[in-house]
Formats: sequence, C-alpha cells, structure tokens
Amino acid sequence: MRIGVFLVAAGFPGMAPGDVLRSTVEAIEAAERAGFDDAWIAEHHFMSYGVCPSAVTLAAVALGRTSRITVGTAVSVLSAQHPVALAEQAAILHHVSDGRFRLGVGRGGPWLELEVFGTGTARFERGFPESLDLLCTALDGGPVAGDGEFFRFREVTMVPQARMSPVVACTSDGTVRIAAERGLPMLLGMHIGDEEKAEMVAAYEAYATGPAAHIGAALGHVADTTEQAIREMRESLPRWLAPGLAGYVPVDGRPPPRRNIPEYVDLLCRIHPVGSAEHCVEKITTTAARTGLRHLILMVEGAGDPARTLENIARLGAEVLPAVRRRGPGAA
Repeated sequence: MRIGVFLVAAGFPGMAPGDVLRSTVEAIEAAERAGFDDAWIAEHHFMSYGVCPSAVTLAAVALGRTSRITVGTAVSVLSAQHPVALAEQAAILHHVSDGRFRLGVGRGGPWLELEVFGTGTARFERGFPESLDLLCTALDGGPVAGDGEFFRFREVTMVPQARMSPVVACTSDGTVRIAAERGLPMLLGMHIGDEEKAEMVAAYEAYATGPAAHIGAALGHVADTTEQAIREMRESLPRWLAPGLAGYVPVDGRPPPRRNIPEYVDLLCRIHPVGSAEHCVEKITTTAARTGLRHLILMVEGAGDPARTLENIARLGAEVLPAVRRRGPGAA
C-alpha cells in the first residue's frame, strides 16, 4: 500500500501566494521525513483555490530539497500547454532526480487559461486524445511528429529522452476510456467516495487490456478524536472552498459550477480519513478493500495554516502510516 500527500497549494484567506508556495515545498520535505511514499502537486491558474500555476516547476524545487520521496504533478493541465514541451520538462526532472518524478496530466476544464494561453476551448473539448498521444510518444523517447487537428509539425528527436508514462486524471467515462485504451493509470479525485471510485476502476477494466496501478485522492486530517477532526474541517475548509471554487470561471458562456459548501465539507469528512488515528486507519483500509486501490494520496492542508499542515503530516506519518502498513491493503 502506497500512501502519499496531495498538495493543492490552497490559498486560504490571509495567506500570500508566495508564502503558500514556500509552505508547500516545506510540506513535501516534512512528508519525506514522516515516511510518505510520494507527494503530488496540483496546478491551477488565476484562482485562490490553488496558487501554483506550474506544478512541474514547483516539483523541480521539491525534488531538489529531498532525496527519497517521489514527487508528481496532480495534475499538469494538458489542454493549456504543448504536450511535447511538457514532455521535455518531465524528461529533465526524470533524469536529474534519478527517476523520482512522475507526471500526472488532466484535461482540465473550460476555464480562463484556455483563453489567456490561446489554446481555446476546442483543445479542451476534443483535443485531449491527440495531446495525450503526442505526450506519450514524446515520453517514450520519440521521435515525434504532429499530423492531427491541433498539432502539425515535422518529426523531431526528443532530447533528452526518457522512458515514462503519465497518470491521467479521470472524472468521466470518456476520459476513463481514453486512459484505459492506452494502458495509463488513473488519478481519481477526492470529490467522490469509495463506490464511485470502484465504479470507475470497473469501467477502466472493461476497456483495458491489462491492469494498472491507479491512484485515489482523499482528504486526510488526524486529531485526538474524530469529532475534533470533523469540527476543525468544518471551521477551516469553507474559508478556502467558498472563494476558491468561485475562481472557476468558464470562458464559453456556460454557467459556473455551484456547490453547497457546508454539504460538500460534510461529504469529504464522511467519505475520507478525517478523524482519530484509528478512524483514519480504518477509512484507508476500507477504501482499499472496496475499490481495489493500492495507492492513496491525502490532501493534508485542510486546517489552513502551514504549521498545522506540518503537524498533520507528522501525526499521519507517526500514527496512521505504520498501522496501515501493518494491516496491509484491503484488510478492512
């Protein structure tokens, strides 16, 4: 069972983005000390929900500050950038970190970066398979050429070459099928619970020709009691989620997404390891048993304060990880 941390670089009110980014790197250093297997950095543009606009760049900093832990992107927004350029950046990090970097990519959404960076909504709506195929070819060492709807360029040799495969964020059956047909593992979001994750794994297996090591994201927060942990999340998460989710601005005229924030916080606390150490262990092993997932990454920033994030990481590492590993995957 692999357990990692998931860093959104959440912009809680009163926190300067530069301070959040520095704290994110410190959290990854703390995760390495605490015994986590990996750390994954989210990417967002022009919003406080997450203040890291380049997960690859911040991963490079974190890799330079650590020596053992794997660092990945969860995810780099493929619809907003050139897939071959992203492959070049990933190859650099692969080589200079002795293979400790993993690239996660996603389709993204109809958000502002499509307009600002000039890629357009068409890349988001129908260009993801083409982008992903170019990325995979480039990550396999090339040569790579573009001859599709969105990319047309002569054959080039990848320098440096790297043998890597991306992880694909999946939130719909269509993206599940795209990942499965290419044999790429999925990253499943923390907005869904065990039942939905299990359904997506089953859908993947129906399309795929072989197994894959998928990753599931979850909120992770430990306290002396489960009641205390839930109370802390109910107090802190709305301060981040309300303004953060409002930053998702569609560029194509569709209505912006809406969520009932208190109900969403209650859902996260109910379906994820939020509670006492014993409760967190039970939740993690239950998720593994119900979904078949053997790799979970825990969003650890929920308290909204860098010092409390470091404390949460240390407690999860000391009180939860050893017990999960003793029980083994699926030992609910």
